[in-house]
Amino acid sequence: MAVLNYERASLLSPNDPDIDANLNYVRAASHLPAPPRSAFDRIARIWSPFASSWIGVIGLMMVGVSALVAQLSSRYRGMRRTAALLGVSMICLTVCNGIALWPILHEGVVITGATPVRVSPVPMGDSLFVLPEAETVKIAAEHEGFLLVETAAGRTGWVSRANVASVVPRK
Repeated sequence: MAVLNYERASLLSPNDPDIDANLNYVRAASHLPAPPRSAFDRIARIWSPFASSWIGVIGLMMVGVSALVAQLSSRYRGMRRTAALLGVSMICLTVCNGIALWPILHEGVVITGATPVRVSPVPMGDSLFVLPEAETVKIAAEHEGFLLVETAAGRTGWVSRANVASVVPRK
């Protein structure tokens, strides 16, 4: 549960060194390596999703105001273009941040020890392998109380929904 909660805290405060240090410590105590983060992921986590959304809203407002000024007046042509270009850039930044954070919406953490990964989404299905507690997995699909998960090593299989918690809570 500590890994899950530190992953969630990392989403709320992406640049907090204490959260990162504690997450790495808990993973090391569980004998799990830290998942590799690409350079794109590190850049996308510079701002929180909340700040990124406001940047997009301000950019959208700048584009709208520059379009409105263009309709009302023919003066300030250079300033209108600069404001519109800056607004479009801010919108693009927000979209890129959303694309980078999209995989996090489909991450889960194993919350029970020795979770069996099955061939099919049935309780009596054959077991392929066992997931250790605190391992982070990608959730690919859901079917009647089971989740299709993929490990960092690329292995896939079905686990009970009760054994995995989403990093981003769902209703």
